[in-house]
Parts: sequence; C-alpha cells; structure tokens
Amino acid sequence: MKLVILDAYTTNPGDLAWDFLREFGEYTVYDRTVPDEVLARAADCEIIITNKTALPASLLAQLPKLRFVGMLSTGYNVVDVDFAKERGVLVANIPTYGTAAVAQLTFALLLELTNGVGLHSSAVHDGEWTRCADFCFWKTPLVELFDKTMGIIGFGKIGQAAAKIALAFGMRVLAVSDVPPPETGFEDVEFCTLDEMLPRADAVTLHVPLTPQTEGLVDAAFLQKMKASAYLINTARGPIVKEQDLADALDGGIIAGAGLDVLCVEPAKAENPLLHCKNCFITPHIAWAGFETRQRLLGVLTENLRGFVAGKPVNLVN
Repeated sequence: MKLVILDAYTTNPGDLAWDFLREFGEYTVYDRTVPDEVLARAADCEIIITNKTALPASLLAQLPKLRFVGMLSTGYNVVDVDFAKERGVLVANIPTYGTAAVAQLTFALLLELTNGVGLHSSAVHDGEWTRCADFCFWKTPLVELFDKTMGIIGFGKIGQAAAKIALAFGMRVLAVSDVPPPETGFEDVEFCTLDEMLPRADAVTLHVPLTPQTEGLVDAAFLQKMKASAYLINTARGPIVKEQDLADALDGGIIAGAGLDVLCVEPAKAENPLLHCKNCFITPHIAWAGFETRQRLLGVLTENLRGFVAGKPVNLVN
C-alpha cells in the first residue's frame, strides 16, 4: 500500500520517528501541504494521514484509490466524513490521547491568572526585586484556589481529569454535563445546570466538543452570569467562545481574566480582539504537544492502521 502524511511537522518536528509506517507499506512524509498540492500528493495513495489539511468532498471524489484516512488528532472536522463513508473510505481519529496533558494546561493557565508566575519572574529579571525596599512585592492580586469553586462544562475524560486536579487543590467542583455522571469516584462533584453553575463558579473551564449546540456557547449573556472575580479557561475548541464578547467582558471588568489555548482562527489573526484586551493569556494550541503526548498519539495511530489492515478497524468516526 501507499501512504502519505500531508502535514507531519506539528505532530513530529523531528523528535519522533515515522519509520513505524514501514509496517504498512511505502510512505511519503510532507511537513506541510497547501490545498492545491493535496491531489497530486495523495492521488495514488490508499491511506492518507492528516491533522489539519482538509479533505472536502470535492477532493475525496478525485481519490479513487483512497480507502482509509488516519487523523493525527481527536477532531476530524477537516474531513467530510459522511461523503467519505459513501465512498467506502474509513476515517479514524485519535481519542483520549491528550487527557492528562489538556487537564494539566487547564491548570497552568488558571495558575498564571491567579499567581502571575510569568509576570513576577519578568519583574525580578528586570531588576524590580533588586530595587525593592521590602523583602517581597507583588504586581497583581494573588488568589488561592483552596476553597474556591471550579465549574466544569463537559464531564468526559478531560473534564473528569480536571475535576480530580481541582479537588486536589481543595476546590469545590460543579459539573455541567449532557451525559450521566460516573457511578463512582466523583462523589464530591456536584452536578447542576449551566445557569446554576455560572453565578457560583470562581473559574469556569470548557471541556466540550465543538458542535452546533456548543458553537458560540460563551457569549455576552453567558459571561454576564459569571462572577466579576471569575476566570474563564478554554482548552477545548476556539469557536465555543464568541471572541469579541469575551474581549468586551475582559475590558469591561465583567470577568477577571481568561486563559485560552484555542482561538476561532489558528494561527491567530493580528486583528483578533483577544490579543489586545486585559488579563487574557493565550497559548498557541499546545495542550496536546508534550513529547509524551505526541508519542502516545503515534501509538494510537499505529493501532488504527493495524486495525484497518486486519479488517477490524478501530476508532472510526464514520
């Protein structure tokens, strides 16, 4: 079989290897592929591996040899999965590989908001401590998480992992979920509605997929229901948040701060209002990018490919 990887660099910038693909056939690796290059690069391939390079119906229709699309991500909205199914093309994603990493970054963002580690380190390196008349100083109010309330929207594996960390910090946890709560292990979590949670939470973290129901969930009305002292964390998907509404809420003091790993358009556009508003920390979609996390991702990809070759596909999304 012939395989092609259309956008390898982000998943593996050189610290991992692709040679495990020899097990499945002849493969070609491209660091990046622009839309006009996809057809030429994938024309003779039975398997395409992609992360963010789009495979719309118009392109899939021109790939008669294609039988399998292996995603390098949990999300698969870049592929027209319904049309792929009509063509007999299986699509498999990489579920749950980043659970611990995303929960970790959720709290890295929250701790930056509450402790200002980067801000204070920069101040020390700039000489402010050296010039200080007192033994310590702080440039922003410092906030304990102990005895605060964490609101978690979405209680799948990542939401559950975030809840465990919050409980370890001594926080109360409120969860909003469309699925039944786990039977055991979360007796200290209170399940409630969104309207019940928002006025009570000191921090709200998003762990839901992007769907028609969640797109634009965080809007002006949502933010108005939060405490003025509360923080919003989004490590899920950018379009869940209406960015101008969030920027207005931050600049207007409606909420105290936000920590975001995702935006509606990535890379960020220069005109994005969140780049210039108050108390907003933004990381470049890196929650998934730890070495161990990406290593785990490639392990799941291997199993997806083996399942397809053996006629027992796993992790299918169509």
